[in-house]
Amino acid sequence: MSIELLATSIADRAYDRIRADIVFGRLVPGLRLRLDRLAEDYGASVSTLREILSRLSSEGLVVAEGQRGFRVAPVSPAGFEDVAAMRLLLETYALPLSFAAGDLEWESRVVAAHHKLAFMERRMMAGDQEGMELWKRYDREFHQALIEACGSQTLLDLYGGVFDQYLRYQMVAVVFRGQIAAEEHRALLDCALTRNADRACAVLTQHVNGCVAYTLESGALK
Repeated sequence: MSIELLATSIADRAYDRIRADIVFGRLVPGLRLRLDRLAEDYGASVSTLREILSRLSSEGLVVAEGQRGFRVAPVSPAGFEDVAAMRLLLETYALPLSFAAGDLEWESRVVAAHHKLAFMERRMMAGDQEGMELWKRYDREFHQALIEACGSQTLLDLYGGVFDQYLRYQMVAVVFRGQIAAEEHRALLDCALTRNADRACAVLTQHVNGCVAYTLESGALK
């Protein structure tokens, strides 16, 4: 491997790891990101880390503070409501397009994604809180699968970034609505298999707004 490719590989791995640690709450909101400490933890140079943090700043996951460096972006009730509204805007636009274009292979991917999600939801409801991160990964995969046949990679990329911000709020607030969320996911699967886009959008709106209300009522974001 050439020096250039090695440097790119190191940078990409460090970016993926830092981003995941922010999204899944391991780097907590408001945390000051010291470059020397990050260099030790992620095995990248200070100059590479500056580029990575600048990129994450453009994604809304990091805040640049001028000469003072970088911090993990804060969270707030208003911020969660804003992210949730954007998620709904994108997802309710993409769902009808995906349902109309999805073929048998798409259906199979949706069913498989729901199977993994439902398995983890049953474990969580049985008291296995250690599986929360895997549950949220499967949750993301399921919702992404529902809209992946929409025909627009730009839309999917934009949605992915917004969903990750939404997911971060859920991880920070430790949100799990149990049976309610599981039933809504099952309803979304049924809508996909019957191509009922109108009902799917209604269920999704209830799903997202219910999560926001539950989170805000818990006071976890204050």
